[in-house]
Amino acid sequence: MVETNTVFSLPHSVAGWQCCSCFMSTSVKGRKSLPSAFPVLNLPLQPIHQHVYEANLRNSTACHKKYVEYSEKVKKGGGANAIVRHTQRNKKLLVRERLRLLLDNEDFLELSPFAGLGLPYGDIPSAGCLTGIGRINGLWCVLIANDATVKGGTAYPITVKKQLRAQEVAIQNRLPCVYLVDSGGAFLPLQSEIFPDKNQGGRTFYNEAIMSAVKIPQVSVVCGSCTAGGAYIPTMAEEAVMVHRIGTIFLGGPPLVKAATGEEVSPEDLGGARLHAEVSGCVDYFAWEEKEAYEYTRNIISTLNFLLPEEQESDEIRKRKTEEEPLFSSQELQGLAPLSYNYTLDVKLVVSRLTDGSRFQEFKARFGTTLVTGFGKIHGHLVGIVANNGELSYEAALKGCHFVQLCDQRDVPLLFLQNTVPAPASVFSTQQAELSSNRLKAQGSMMSAVACASVPKITVVIGGCHGTDSYAMCGRAFDPNFLFLWPNAKVSIAAPNHSECLFSPDEDKDTKENFETILKEESSAFFSSGRLWDDGVILPQDTRQVVRDCLDIIKQQQYQLSTTKTNSPVLRI
Repeated sequence: MVETNTVFSLPHSVAGWQCCSCFMSTSVKGRKSLPSAFPVLNLPLQPIHQHVYEANLRNSTACHKKYVEYSEKVKKGGGANAIVRHTQRNKKLLVRERLRLLLDNEDFLELSPFAGLGLPYGDIPSAGCLTGIGRINGLWCVLIANDATVKGGTAYPITVKKQLRAQEVAIQNRLPCVYLVDSGGAFLPLQSEIFPDKNQGGRTFYNEAIMSAVKIPQVSVVCGSCTAGGAYIPTMAEEAVMVHRIGTIFLGGPPLVKAATGEEVSPEDLGGARLHAEVSGCVDYFAWEEKEAYEYTRNIISTLNFLLPEEQESDEIRKRKTEEEPLFSSQELQGLAPLSYNYTLDVKLVVSRLTDGSRFQEFKARFGTTLVTGFGKIHGHLVGIVANNGELSYEAALKGCHFVQLCDQRDVPLLFLQNTVPAPASVFSTQQAELSSNRLKAQGSMMSAVACASVPKITVVIGGCHGTDSYAMCGRAFDPNFLFLWPNAKVSIAAPNHSECLFSPDEDKDTKENFETILKEESSAFFSSGRLWDDGVILPQDTRQVVRDCLDIIKQQQYQLSTTKTNSPVLRI
């Protein structure tokens, strides 16, 4: 009797746990990727495009001006007086100076820098903390750094939301996480929006425990106040560094001690670096000054169980220097960023300015043409591109569903370029109703395919993000690894000037006009980013570089030597 090879299917729970490593299996040391000679999208701008291109370019220039204005505002932090108090009286470094000492270089992907602007309770520049991803000793790490010049480092609801999103990025992409703690605790007048609910303040500590349990390293640097709930961040991190004189950890500070007991005690004696390094054991490394603390942190990162392929990396760097740039300038993307849906040009013009050598292998080119799907490379990374080119029709949704499942089957990351129709089509006949029903079923299938795809997903909203079409194109609710907006993007249930379909015919005129006014204000990319509905506003001409960084970051998890889930986190004491 001859034995035959039998293929066994994995249990669902095991398959679910392994899905995060699907992308990792595609790159093995010494193995070369398959050569490709994708067709070139030779799509220069034509005279017929000029009117639309120039209108888009004028709008992009205005959006760029607003982008620069917002960028300058957040870089000022809490303002000149707060900066003087922070640096001269408290003898502390500014948050961006801290990052410069900690990171290898300026290659830092900042997340949601405009979060906290334009909120009902006022402007909180950068939500009071900087979050992003940068390299420490060659390893991409998530950084969460309080900015104590903004409201004294107190945590607002938007601060908590931003910190939780950064932890989510670390979990989803298995990135080490570094906390630079300099916080005065929760902003008490808004405690009802910070303390009680599931995805509020306490979730930070829950995430810390879960991250440790699944072997995602965490390091904390106490470089300022660490009061009340914030005191648990360093004590739950796997390793903690504390700076002499400026770093403090306590649940209640000297004023509370005096109010409760009448005793006067200094911050250093109550919860300074000496106490916690020598007596309580809450911290592992004592630093005399901030610079030394960041040297400790860099050394800690070098002990993590990652094996970065030095030889391969040098090959990749050489390859990146010689790889093909797109045939057309990325600056032209500013004129391809639509002023409105009516000013949209063929999305292949955008694709040809993003992919290596403007090469693109289109999938089902003659079917469902209002959705463009296909394969391309961005800085050498193979990606499956899904791009709106009109209404997401029945045929387009079926095609999208097929392509997403194909990429999932091959472990190819997905890049969604989203520009959905401004409003759902009105139904005036039985035939239209039948078409709408078919489209509804096909879009449901595409949503399921996107939701269940285990490969990394990156979404860039290049125009409109409206209605249910945005879900099928991997909107925020569908959990992409990263989601960015161009400054011209609109995010709302329907686009401005297209809200008629949302009202019954007998709705009064004032109600419609009031809603239209609200829609114009709330659909702005900057309104969205201020509320953390995305990972940041990026300039069209920077899209290729940002996507490259995201793909590099996602790929890093394959270099971690030990990823097996354990039963419990590291308990410090």
